[in-house]
Formats: sequence, C-alpha cells, structure tokens
Amino acid sequence: MTSVNGVVFPGGLREDGLPAGLSDPARLAAVRATGLLDTGPEEAFDDLARLAAAATGCTRAFITLVDDQRSFWKSRVGPDDPATRQAPVRRSFCYFLVGLEGEPFVVDDAATDPRTRDHPSVAPVDVGAWAGYPVLGPGGEVLGSMCVVDDAPHRWLPDELRALATLARAVSNELNLRHSLTTSRAALATARTALSTSTELARSLQDSLLPPTLTPVPGLETAASYLPAEGDRVVGDFYDLFQATAQWWCTVLGDVCGHGTEAAKVTALARYTLRAEATRTLSPATVLTRLNTAMLDQHSPRFLTAVHATFRTTRGGVAGRLCLAGHPPALIRRADGRVIPVGRAGTLLGIVRDVTLTDVRFRLAPGDSLLLYTDGATEARPPASTPDAERPQLTEEGLALVLADCHDMTARQVVTHIGRVIAEHNHDHPDDDTALLALRVPPRPERHVP
Repeated sequence: MTSVNGVVFPGGLREDGLPAGLSDPARLAAVRATGLLDTGPEEAFDDLARLAAAATGCTRAFITLVDDQRSFWKSRVGPDDPATRQAPVRRSFCYFLVGLEGEPFVVDDAATDPRTRDHPSVAPVDVGAWAGYPVLGPGGEVLGSMCVVDDAPHRWLPDELRALATLARAVSNELNLRHSLTTSRAALATARTALSTSTELARSLQDSLLPPTLTPVPGLETAASYLPAEGDRVVGDFYDLFQATAQWWCTVLGDVCGHGTEAAKVTALARYTLRAEATRTLSPATVLTRLNTAMLDQHSPRFLTAVHATFRTTRGGVAGRLCLAGHPPALIRRADGRVIPVGRAGTLLGIVRDVTLTDVRFRLAPGDSLLLYTDGATEARPPASTPDAERPQLTEEGLALVLADCHDMTARQVVTHIGRVIAEHNHDHPDDDTALLALRVPPRPERHVP
C-alpha cells in the first residue's frame, strides 16, 4: 500500500503506516547536518515565521525539522505553550510533505477533508486549515516545512500560497547557506591542517637534502647556510662538503630549476651522483660531466646549475680546482680585502649531452676566504610593495663589495654577515631561496719577538 486516505506517497509506507521517506538515511543525514535539532529559537527564523503568519492572516506559523520520529519546531508563532518545541511525527502534518517528496500540502478544512479528517491532531489542537511548503536541503532532501495553521477553515488564496512558498525558499536558503559555511569552515580547517602537514614534510624533505653540519676539514674554517624564500615550497638549492680521498676534499653548491617534489628528486640525484663520482676522479669538470649524463639518462625533469671544487690543504693554505656549470662565479676574498671572481662560464646541466666545462685552479693563503652562493644572493631585491619606483638587485658586484667588507671575519661570521645584508636588501621578503658556503684559511698567529 502506498496511499493513505487518498494521499499517494511515491516512496511507499513504513510498517507503522507513515511514509517510508521519513526513514530515508540520506534525508535523516541532511536533517542532522543542519545542526539545528534541539536548538533554541533564533531571530532569523522567527522573523520568517512571523512574516508567514502575517501574509496569510493565521494565528500560528511554524518552521519545522522532521526526523523519523518527531517534528521539531525550530520556530513557532502563536498562542501555544512556547516551551513545547516538538511533537511526535504522527501528530504532525509535516510527514505529508516528506511523503510527497517535496510537494506542498494544503488543506482548506482539515475536519472534512478526507485526507486529514482522521488525523489525530485535528481536534486536539484546533487545526481548522493547514498549508505547508517544504524546506529543502542542499541535495533536495525534504528537511521539514514552513507551515501555517488556522483555527478555522481557510480558503487559501493564491497570493497567500505564493508568499508561503517564497518564505519556505528563504528558510531553505538560510539553512543551505549555513551548511555551506560550515562545510567551508571544515574544508578550510582541513586545508590548514593539510598545509601544516605539507609544510612540515616539505621542510623535512628540504632539510634531508642538506647536511645538518659540514664535515670538519682539518686546518680550515667552514660554514654554510640556507636562507628560505617566503612560503613553504621545496626548492632545489643544495650544498655539500665531504672527503673524497685521504688528502682531497670536495665541496659543491647547486641550484635546481623550479621547486616542489620534482626539484627535490633532481637535488637528491645530484647530491648522490656527485659524491659517488668524486671518489673516482679529482677533476670537478669530469664529475659534473658525469652528473649531466646521469640526469639525461634518468630523464631529469629539471636542469641545474652548480659550482664544484676539489681541494687539499697545504702548508701554505689550500690548493684546488673549481668548475662552473651554468653557475655564477665563486668569489675569493684575499686577506687584504681584494675580491676575485673564480671560474670559467660553463654549460648548465640536464639539457644537452655535449657540455663545455673547465677546471680552473685556485689557491687560498692564510686569511683568504672562498665563497660559493646561489643566485638568490645576487638577485635579491626589495619586494614589489616597496614605494621605490625601482627595485635594484644586489648583483654580483654588490655581493663582492659585501664580501670585501668582511674584515677579519671567520667563515661562520662571513656567512652570517652576508645573510644579514641579503635580508636587509630584500626587506625580509625573499623571492628565492639562497644557499651560501664559505671556506677560510685561518690567518697565521702573529709572532711576538721578546
């Protein structure tokens, strides 16, 4: 049986003779999702209920939410006990709206209409006439009703019903707006949590690609720093310092194009390839050539620039060879303050098979420093929001001047000082990450003649 007193319910009936739609899980979930069951009155809904009563001339108006057992009155206007806020669903006319799957239900004379004359609420609560329009959820679920009740029979006018339909849509819109806001807030909270997790993972990945400390080199000061750009992206700046043979050491600093996991993969490939190849040859150009081959063989999604040096300590300081692969020149600061660029321009890696890379010899005497850096240092500039019309870059010449000012500074002090100058230049709003690595031969202690 799908009808009761001539009312056909498309979804059929429950065992208790009420519409089966009352127990539909999706509908019940939508009702609960409103978060309004068992909550107190709210002005937004009370205003709409008062409008419904005024538009139809009725003494009672309700905004209801209907679950499978009751009709809960979110708002009510009328002389009834204000403490009463619900009724068993069987005693409410609202189940008609649920059973009719969103169609309105209108009765001019509840006591004589065959659809409602046997309804258990007609006489006890003086239902002379009843008109209700569905309140719908975001998926079209019937959540409840906007309804009015007249104590006496009432011939509903078209304007009255149009007003009631409009107010029912207003209630639906209010509920759906709240649902959207709640969903958006939940999505925002989830996104923030995901971003926080992503940030932690990104920085953990970035940190894993950089040595936590540089390996100490006997007789040499060493220092490095990584200055992250704004945001939490994983980028490709990297550096390393390691012992290649008993007497020879290697240091490398590179910059992978782009950011994200693809850049991180290339960074990892570069670091491990450089370490492996550096134990087989002392020529930085050969090592970088082999890295280029490995990147092409592995179909590297990014190219990179790098500066690689192989060196050994001597009685007079440091002797070594250095190669540039599309990277800005290294800078040597002599003890007297002169700054000299080192390296011959070479091909960047990961693009073509035939690369032109050249080893250049260098020496460091006591008090001399060698600085390796990525282009985040030389391309540092004030942020776009600065009032200045121009945003000059620090440039290689500017970096050289900063290095020249590092009088009697240790390697750690050199890196710290340069990092501070870069931060001042870009107003602590860096566009790009910056890696710095410094080697310094300590000056000989002065001899005092007694």
